[in-house]
Amino acid sequence: MQLLNGIYDAALLLYALSLLFVFSDCLRRNPGGKRLGTGLLAVVVLLQLAGLAIRFSQEGGLPIFTPYDFLFWFSFSMVVISLAIAYTRGGEFTILLLSMAGFSVFLLNRVWLTAEDHALQSWSAVHGWLAMHVILANLSFAALTLGTVFAIMYLFLHTKLKNKKWDDRVRRLPSLETMDKYSYTAILAGVPLLLASLILAGLSIIAEGRTPLFQDLKVLTTLIGLGVYILYIVLKVSGRRSGTAMARWAITGYGFIILSFLLNSWSEFHGWGG
Repeated sequence: MQLLNGIYDAALLLYALSLLFVFSDCLRRNPGGKRLGTGLLAVVVLLQLAGLAIRFSQEGGLPIFTPYDFLFWFSFSMVVISLAIAYTRGGEFTILLLSMAGFSVFLLNRVWLTAEDHALQSWSAVHGWLAMHVILANLSFAALTLGTVFAIMYLFLHTKLKNKKWDDRVRRLPSLETMDKYSYTAILAGVPLLLASLILAGLSIIAEGRTPLFQDLKVLTTLIGLGVYILYIVLKVSGRRSGTAMARWAITGYGFIILSFLLNSWSEFHGWGG
């Protein structure tokens, strides 16, 4: 356990340094800082993979059944996506926002939870379904986060252009059309994953004979978020809303997904105590 904590603490420190270099590059063009930040992100991925390997050997399976693990996998996803975007042009601000999200979750995870706390013991009868539910939920969370990042950047750029405030940050951002397209694509990938995750969760509830959980506040909040995203896709396909309106829809849907996770402490669905 001491080795694992050391690996995670080192990854957290390097993640923080990477975020600082990425921020410096966004503040003022700094190609050297960008390369160093990207290199540090690559080391963070390797350290996280080492930690996962240790957890896998200790537990004899994939560590996914605690809120700690869920948040860890989310942070890992943010690092991997950031690294992929680092090799594209105009992705500096996308990497910054994704890194801020990933680092914040990683930091909160280290000070708030432990890997041993609040395992999902009550779902042992449907362990396989639950594993798929958690994996799909995490993938959808990562995709929807990416879509939200592009939506936030869209609103930022739209405001700058509307007020005719041209600066280096505006020139380095992708076009409004590009960010709108990327946001829609990421959400279009995340929504089916979220839907599949919820279907598996519903089947698990029925199999366990715990149908009152369908009235759980967490479940209802997640369904509202899914509904917002479905409306987003319908409106997007119909072309009846402006880009700014669609960006706000995307951010609203994400807000409900975040609220759903925060409700874990008051929810009976997962049986997590924190």
